Amino acid sequence: MLILAWIPAFLAASAAFGLLILLLALVRVFMHAPRLKTLPIEAAQFLAKEDSLDTELTVVVPAYNEADNINVCLTSLFASRSPCKRWRVLLVDDGSTDETVKLASQVAYEAEDRFSLLNAGARPQTERWVGKNWACSRAMEQVSTPWVLFMDADVYLQPDTLRRALSQAIEEEADLLSLVPRINCSCISEWMVQPIMACLLALGFPIKAANDPADKTAFAAGPFMLFRRSAYEAIGGHRALAGVVVEDLALARRVKASGFRLRYLLGLDALELRMYSNFSALWEGWSKNWFLGLDRSVFKAIGASVVVFWLFACPWLILFSVAISLILLPIDLQMLLALRLSVLGVGLQFLLRLWTRWRFQVPLTNWWLMGAGGLLIGLLGPTSVWRTLTGRSWTWKGRSLA
Repeated sequence: MLILAWIPAFLAASAAFGLLILLLALVRVFMHAPRLKTLPIEAAQFLAKEDSLDTELTVVVPAYNEADNINVCLTSLFASRSPCKRWRVLLVDDGSTDETVKLASQVAYEAEDRFSLLNAGARPQTERWVGKNWACSRAMEQVSTPWVLFMDADVYLQPDTLRRALSQAIEEEADLLSLVPRINCSCISEWMVQPIMACLLALGFPIKAANDPADKTAFAAGPFMLFRRSAYEAIGGHRALAGVVVEDLALARRVKASGFRLRYLLGLDALELRMYSNFSALWEGWSKNWFLGLDRSVFKAIGASVVVFWLFACPWLILFSVAISLILLPIDLQMLLALRLSVLGVGLQFLLRLWTRWRFQVPLTNWWLMGAGGLLIGLLGPTSVWRTLTGRSWTWKGRSLA
């Protein structure tokens, strides 16, 4: 019984220690993280001219039931300062059943000279195509420009983002340049989960290592992937990954493995990403990616979710349970120690959110929901493993991935 009495204090202490290690590791990883460059005044003036960069760019936006996002996305695109001499936007409708196409056409009415719409058509019945791979592959049948940007419909760009990205890709001879967006949480479930996920991705795919040609680590953010078309075609593009669910990671790995240059940069001041509008979409999205992102390892997927639960949910659970115990039961040393250590853990979570506000520009809004986020992610790991391995309820936007 004496040993059992010390368990809450031990769990609280280990969670606080783990959070401290997590915070220090994030600080270390991002101390020298590469960023998307701002343009010098001279370059900005030069690029404002009609004959700025003598190259061509196609922005491909694959869309499936994006009525909630397409207006903002295309409006930001058409408000962009010209990134190069000739550029256009190609929207690929992947069989939307909502008003995506209608809304897109209304937004693009005044930009018809650089906008075109492609119906991706039905996917081949004899082949397995998942996610946006079919739409992107169909788009490339019409792309002849030296540069192509694949951009998700839930992304919002700043006016100079395109030219900053293209300029840096050319300057640094990149074959794939991908930007880390600023996450814009739009619902309670996102505030629970997304700040934690941002930290996990930062540690799981170190940005410095991803940019090191000598390191095998490769990662890219699917919402913004700017390719040199020749490199994209050399690795087979989306067509070679027709049945791959986490295609952005696979493309990045192919780029690096083939000896091409990968640049993965912080673009927090350049673009925003609104991933999920409700809990159902969030649960579907992360249960789709969690197991696959951890190399289809059951041990990693379950272990990572347990660690997240321990770090983020345990301090809050212990805090509440000990506080209730102190009201109902006689005060003892073990309870007081567990209470103090759980408060320390909660305080470290607040510090972590302070750090993410500074580094990722994620507001402190609802920071206290990280405890509930830890609980959700603790359940997410087993769910993702089960759905992926069985194919049951393994969907994206209602389309089966099995």
